[in-house]
Amino acid sequence: MNTTFEYDVIVVGGGHAGCEAAVAASRLGAKTLLTSLNIENIATMPCNPAIGGPAKSCLVREIDALGGIMGIAADATYLQMKMLNLSKGPAVRALRAQSDKKEYMKFVRELLENQENLYIKQCTVSDLMVHDDRICGVVDELGLQYRAKAVILTTGTSLNGKIFIGLQSFPAGRLGEMPAIGLSDALIKLGFTVKKLKTGTPARVDARTIDYSKLIIQPGDEQLNFFSFEPNRPVREQIPCYLTRTTKQTHEIILANLDKSPLYAGLIGGKGPRYCPSIEDKVVRFAHNDSHHIFIEPEGKNTYETYVQGFSTSLPADVQYKMLRSLPGLENVFVLKPAYAVEYDYVPATQLTHSLMTKKIEGLFCAGQINGTSGYEEAAAQGLIAGINATRYCDNKELITLSRSSSYTGTLIDDLVTKEMDEPYRMLTSRSEYRLILRQDNADERLTPLGREIGLIKDARWQRFQEKQKSIQEETHRLENKRIKPNEEINKILAEYGEEMKLSYTLAELIKRPNLNYEAIKKIDPTAQELELSKEIYENTEVNIKYSGYIERQNSQIEQADKLEKIKIPEDINYQEIIQLSKESMERLSKIRPVTLAQASRIGGVNPADISILMVILEARRRTKAEV
Repeated sequence: MNTTFEYDVIVVGGGHAGCEAAVAASRLGAKTLLTSLNIENIATMPCNPAIGGPAKSCLVREIDALGGIMGIAADATYLQMKMLNLSKGPAVRALRAQSDKKEYMKFVRELLENQENLYIKQCTVSDLMVHDDRICGVVDELGLQYRAKAVILTTGTSLNGKIFIGLQSFPAGRLGEMPAIGLSDALIKLGFTVKKLKTGTPARVDARTIDYSKLIIQPGDEQLNFFSFEPNRPVREQIPCYLTRTTKQTHEIILANLDKSPLYAGLIGGKGPRYCPSIEDKVVRFAHNDSHHIFIEPEGKNTYETYVQGFSTSLPADVQYKMLRSLPGLENVFVLKPAYAVEYDYVPATQLTHSLMTKKIEGLFCAGQINGTSGYEEAAAQGLIAGINATRYCDNKELITLSRSSSYTGTLIDDLVTKEMDEPYRMLTSRSEYRLILRQDNADERLTPLGREIGLIKDARWQRFQEKQKSIQEETHRLENKRIKPNEEINKILAEYGEEMKLSYTLAELIKRPNLNYEAIKKIDPTAQELELSKEIYENTEVNIKYSGYIERQNSQIEQADKLEKIKIPEDINYQEIIQLSKESMERLSKIRPVTLAQASRIGGVNPADISILMVILEARRRTKAEV
């Protein structure tokens, strides 16, 4: 009997990166195998069951614009939708959905099981098959072989995972799930550097033991927004979240038990996420703060399991009880699952190209937490790109890479493959130098044409996209050309916004005023009322007009940056021979092997003087080549 199985693409891991990769590959025609340690946990949310938030909402909409599934799944299963940072500019506004954990998993699982070309298998991949530095397939823990032209590793926190609760520890990638053993050793044998990181998650508690009268309610938005650009998104009954705070007693309990923390006891070597610290880290590092916000968030509409957001810890279970019961409203709380820290192996992404294929082994791709990131959204964005490129690799097509100026996804990947990380990477708006252009509202404008070119955007959706862009262009043109003269009625309306008109202005000039928006324009312009444009169209139009000056300035910056992006660095360049470079730059450049001068300029430790030297060297090489 033949026990070797043949596929085009194999995806190892059924988390958010793995699901996006598997769906993308199978939809592009690749016979795809998705392996999972436990197929009951496909698309699970082991930490907070929420999608989106600052910068992360941009990633979700970019995934959707390219033809991925996260936005659709989040829209189908939300418990609450909330737009964050509404009082701030459009570059930092962010949609966040509190999701029904079980519904989300069920939705994605059904989508995967009904996807043509996609097969699901429960097993532990323990080895890789490689020949002549090319991937040939994988081997599971039972010795079965699965052959493929491309393999994508999306192992999450399972790779040699180890959980810590107090001074106790045991092998596990997530609580209640075995770790993935063997694959790290296989990668090391192939010459990859493998390091460790740490993350953690709060306790889950029984909602029936919480006194909600002592908490501050946090309702969802009355006017709904969605992640997906697809139509007919469901309107669901929303469930509120709640807010409480740590107390003086909470801090005293934590400080008195730091000796029982595996982190402070030196048992955990991996570094944790700086932007999502444990509660003991917060109390120690921010000792001047008397209190910290703690959010109480539901895990589903048909469960009393509740998530204590902002209260990650690895202190012992008995100490966790004392800490939780010191919070207002949780004095009698019952803990369903303890909080824990998990340390796991990852493969620093400087060993990958921008396509997410490894530099050492052709056809081997990595996506998600194995690359050193944290967060479902970061993982899913990488998974989508890896799935697309693995399929294109199989088809001998050029692999796609996203630029920093095109997307947060491009920024994420460029940061990972260029900069050496020593902590889990989290996407932030501050990581992008082009954040006014890379907004969540225009992700479809930026990336849907590419999704169409790749083959993930089908005819009906492409037509809707074109119609939307046409409407935005037509309304922009109308607002820029329609002039309004002042009169008593118009000034009465403008007075509501602290504005007035003494001269005639175009509607676009009025929108540019800080106090005015499209809603105000509709009150003074009968045509705008008659058009009844969708919220998506008029908000996009408004932002383009109001911030046109800033957008033009950023476009000029992109043009300047593109000059360096266009200067390619030959693969055969030997940095050790360029004696004018600093020693640190020689080492960093030799290790990262940047593809362009722009990427070289973003490597930590490479200074502007080194870039100037490189520019001269490359120009001299170009001239010498031209003369031959």
